[in-house]
Amino acid sequence: MADDPTTATGPRHWARLRRMEYLALKHLHLGAVALSATGFAVRGLASLTGAAWVRSRPAKIVPHVVDTVLLLSAIALATTLQLNPASTPWLLAKVIGLVLYIGLGVVAMRAKLSQPLRASAWVAALLVLGWMASVAVSKNPAGFLHALF
Repeated sequence: MADDPTTATGPRHWARLRRMEYLALKHLHLGAVALSATGFAVRGLASLTGAAWVRSRPAKIVPHVVDTVLLLSAIALATTLQLNPASTPWLLAKVIGLVLYIGLGVVAMRAKLSQPLRASAWVAALLVLGWMASVAVSKNPAGFLHALF
C-alpha cells in the first residue's frame, strides 16, 4: 500500500513527525539558551552594581527553572539525535564548558567574594558561554578558538 499523506500511518508521516519533534526541541533549547544567557548577564551586572532586586526570591528561582528547561531540552536533543558525548567531541566540549560556566557563575554571583574576583568570573563565564555557542554552531570542539590553532 502506498504512503498516503492524508493518513497518520505512512512512513513519511512518522518522518515528518520526528522532524517536527526535533525542531520543537531545538527551538525550546535555543529559547532557553537565550533566556539563560540574558538572565545571567543582567543578573551578574546588577549584582556587581549592588542592585537589591538580585537578592529577591524570583531572581533566585526563575534562573533555576530556565536552566532546568535548558538542561532537559539538551538531554532530549542528544537523545533524539542519538548523540553521546563520549563519541561526539564537540558535545563533550560543551559538557566540559558547561561545568566551567557553572563554576564561574557561582563565583560571579557570590556576594561575599571580592568585587574584582566576581567581575572577572562574570566576564570569564560570559566568554565561556560564547565559546559554547560557537562550539554548538560549528560542531568543532575548539569553537571560536580554532582560529588560534
